[in-house]
Amino acid sequence: MQVVIITGMSGAGKTVAVQSLEDLGFFCVDNLPPALIPKFIDLIDNSGNRMKKVALVIDLRGREFFDQLFQAIDYLGTVAEVNVQIIFLDAEDSKLVQRYKETRRSHPLAPKGLPLEGIRSEREMLEELKGQAQQIIDTTDLKPIQLREKIIQRFSASEQNSFSVNVMSFGFKYGMPIDADLVMDVRFLPNPHYIDHMRPKTGLDEEVSTYVMKWTETQQFVEKLDSLLTFMLPQYKREGKSQVVIGIGCTGGKHRSVTLAEYFGKKYAQDYTTFITHRDSQKWKVK
Repeated sequence: MQVVIITGMSGAGKTVAVQSLEDLGFFCVDNLPPALIPKFIDLIDNSGNRMKKVALVIDLRGREFFDQLFQAIDYLGTVAEVNVQIIFLDAEDSKLVQRYKETRRSHPLAPKGLPLEGIRSEREMLEELKGQAQQIIDTTDLKPIQLREKIIQRFSASEQNSFSVNVMSFGFKYGMPIDADLVMDVRFLPNPHYIDHMRPKTGLDEEVSTYVMKWTETQQFVEKLDSLLTFMLPQYKREGKSQVVIGIGCTGGKHRSVTLAEYFGKKYAQDYTTFITHRDSQKWKVK
């Protein structure tokens, strides 16, 4: 039985996530008290029901039971027929505040105070749980339909392959990706930005990628990172992670990081279900 626990910051998109899983055939329960999770799973198992996919939403509406969640997760880990995955939805504080203002809702931890106060308290409370999550999804720049597509993409792929690799390019000037498991900084490589005719292009253009890849330091970096990832990816898979997100960052997320994300994404597609995303490659066009 596949059990997906959806949790994370209030306002980060848990409703969209559970609706997306429901469309994939999951039996979904919203706000189930953690103390009841083992009994609920045992009830399904002992009833002879052929239900194989279950999604549970756990959030701070049930915060008085929250400490029991870790006990429930530990219990499920002892049940041989159950595969547990935790999805943690997160977003930048400023975006969460904006969403609360747009919906005119109060934060559950600050019903009479400022949303930011509740958000900071919640983030501190959820820190340990976030560390246990197999998947962290940053919804800061995602529209609901994009989050839905991401959930469907990941869990559709998980039915075919229990482990996938997402290689993401990004620009440090736009902030670190909070959903990355590994982050590589390639700002030390020669920058096509300073060549006028390459500046408006991206690492998807052959001229730019050829320029980035031709340098000795690039070739040495590729060799060393390949050796590291060849060792680490099987270890992540053995640990039970369903996905690893590898962030490769340069200054603007347009040239060097895009080139290398494309290189490693295509390379590991030979052995894993692989996705390549370019978070910031088009942001320079936005005025």
